[in-house]
Amino acid sequence: MRETYHIEIIGPEDAPVQRASIRTAGLDAARERALRLFRRARVPQRSGPAAEAVRIVDGAGTEVFRWSVWDEGTGPGRGRG
Repeated sequence: MRETYHIEIIGPEDAPVQRASIRTAGLDAARERALRLFRRARVPQRSGPAAEAVRIVDGAGTEVFRWSVWDEGTGPGRGRG
């Protein structure tokens, strides 16, 4: 069954700078998409506030994954979540 996940790219002071909603069969696919969006938001050519974190919120409004620039040393997908 497909679920809706909301991906938020977070800037300074925990303010969302980009949002996307996706429908996918599971959290793993949503996590891959979130990390791709986060990497793209961190390229030096991008204008606007610097991306510091990404989070995934499920359809019920519960945060199910969070990854930040400070989690970089733990490897993708091993951050809080």
